Amino acid sequence: MSRTLALILGLVLLSGLALHGDEGMWTFDNPPRALVKERYGFDLTDTWLEHVRLASARLNDGGSGSFVSADGLLFTNQHVANSQLNKLSTPERNLVKDGFYAATREAELKCPDLEVNVLVSYEDVTAAVQQAVAAGASEAAAAEQRKAAMAALEKASTEKTGLRSEVITLYSGGEYWLYRYKKYTDVRLVFAPEEQIAFFGGDLDNFTFPRFNLDITFFRVYENGAPAKIAHHLAWSARGAAEGELVFVSGFPGSTARLLTLAQLQYQKEVGVPLQIATLTARRNALERYAALGPEQARQASPGLRGVENSLKRLEGQRDGLERPGIVEGKAREEEVLRAKVAANPEWQNAYGSAWDEIAGTQAALRERATRLAWSSLSGSRLSGTALTLVRYAAETQKPDAQRLPEFRDSRLESLRFGLTSTAPVYPALEEAQLAAALDAARRALGPQDPFVRASLGGGDATSVARALVAGTQLGDPAVRAKLLDGGPAAIAASADPMLALARRVDPVLRDLRTWQENTSRTADAAGERIARARFAAYGKTVYPDANFNLRLAYGKVAGYAEDTTLVPYKTTFYGLYERAAAFDEKAPFDLPERWRAGRDRLDLATPFNFAYTGDTIGGNSGSPIVNRNAEIVGINFDSNVQKLPNRFAYIEDASGSRAVGVHSAGIIEALRGLYNADALVAELTGKP
Repeated sequence: MSRTLALILGLVLLSGLALHGDEGMWTFDNPPRALVKERYGFDLTDTWLEHVRLASARLNDGGSGSFVSADGLLFTNQHVANSQLNKLSTPERNLVKDGFYAATREAELKCPDLEVNVLVSYEDVTAAVQQAVAAGASEAAAAEQRKAAMAALEKASTEKTGLRSEVITLYSGGEYWLYRYKKYTDVRLVFAPEEQIAFFGGDLDNFTFPRFNLDITFFRVYENGAPAKIAHHLAWSARGAAEGELVFVSGFPGSTARLLTLAQLQYQKEVGVPLQIATLTARRNALERYAALGPEQARQASPGLRGVENSLKRLEGQRDGLERPGIVEGKAREEEVLRAKVAANPEWQNAYGSAWDEIAGTQAALRERATRLAWSSLSGSRLSGTALTLVRYAAETQKPDAQRLPEFRDSRLESLRFGLTSTAPVYPALEEAQLAAALDAARRALGPQDPFVRASLGGGDATSVARALVAGTQLGDPAVRAKLLDGGPAAIAASADPMLALARRVDPVLRDLRTWQENTSRTADAAGERIARARFAAYGKTVYPDANFNLRLAYGKVAGYAEDTTLVPYKTTFYGLYERAAAFDEKAPFDLPERWRAGRDRLDLATPFNFAYTGDTIGGNSGSPIVNRNAEIVGINFDSNVQKLPNRFAYIEDASGSRAVGVHSAGIIEALRGLYNADALVAELTGKP
């Protein structure tokens, strides 16, 4: 592994902004036409791009998906669907453990709070946002003027089109785009496999390759009580991904930080990432303690625990990448080259030259408050988070739209209410355990005299406070939450619910921290916008913006790789799955569901199962369709290998063995037919009975 990691980091970008390998998470307004044509001889036409865009979907649970039939069939990962599967489960019917298949439309299960978004149009509004800033305005005034312009654009678009409208910031403020999303909220479960085969190998195999996972789920979106009619849906490739084949990924990558300055990258290395690891470790420990209490507690904790473990492993990979030579040195060289170009042009130097030093000053200030910012949070439980949202809803909706926190703008209130009134079950004992752990961790990290700790605990111990709050609150009842919203801000403000009382006590503290952070960020944002303009001036629009959970297109090829002294093949097969299970004597997490043990002879074991490819992906791309030149599904993205983990901060050259991992379309059909008797689903996917 040491030789591999050295190779990875030695191949990190070391000069300028030249693109390497199959690099890029590209917006659909600026697709990589020339790069794909040069490397693979393929023309990305407007028709192809529109079809793929309109067939791609964002899931508000934090992943991607795609439409694969005219009747609203939606394709994503089991681990993206895991939260909904858990919410639909009961102690008597565990859909996460046992899986689910609705052989008829009538048997499909309605999800309590899943929202699906499709990007139907987009518009460059950079001029409108930037021109809203008055000449000579201070940083604070400029930020408020931009905020007001963005709110006005969203509100006008929502009222005119009825679509979910969001102004998206790209290139650190170098561009602003208005994205309009069609929204589906009637989403029903069609199929999910057992988690043991969707996540075969568990956390031990996570972020590795070869892999053996059927990480898939199918939903169906409905409109007016009937399956939605979807004009743009992706055809299914029976052959699937072949070695060396050009493939594309259309999805919603969550967050990259490749355009950070050197000072910002050093902050992440020394402060930001370690603090994230510490807070998530505390949460994981609490969930593990709760899950150990029994099978039902383990079921309740499983979605949160799996998500936290996944995030921790990713962050640890990012930390390791930042600590080894390569990424930080590459950023230093990249910055040196751009600053030299700016310094050589007096006009550029006057406009942009001081921006890097200004950002460095903000990072020094962040270091002083980083610990408070990390641990002052009510995110430890669903109930406390709901209470804080309700309290802020009451305060924010009394303000003019342009002056609200962005998440409470008129254009977003419908989705906000949808989430707040979810009928998903609330587990009081789990809530108590998570809230107690979060408050106790804050007390230990910040001390008993910290303003957040005093407001939340009031001198009491975390266990007793959490127990009283959970026992006394009525926010677990969706009817109560709906009644509070219907009653308006006055009803929320007047409520004596103890969880709302907690939220009212901590909200001023959290707002002060947020205001301080936003004031600090204004300086960084203003300087970042100037650096973005410097990049445009020096390089043109030949680079892609950082990911922000909006639609992007990536490309690459299906390929294995060399690792240390051996070769890793591009694909795995069902043969390999059964061999891996047998090699561990089917001890967890390498045990197989009973259906897979009994059904081995019903499978063509030579069928491809998982595969590796070079596309530039990151968290959020889970569930993204992997398509070929004909825009046919050849697989679905679900993971990457460990070599790729540092790619949040820098593109890792694909020659290093950095790979994304997908489930093969041929393997999916083989499993659905051979083991799940999902004939109707297969017929809908393939168009063949």
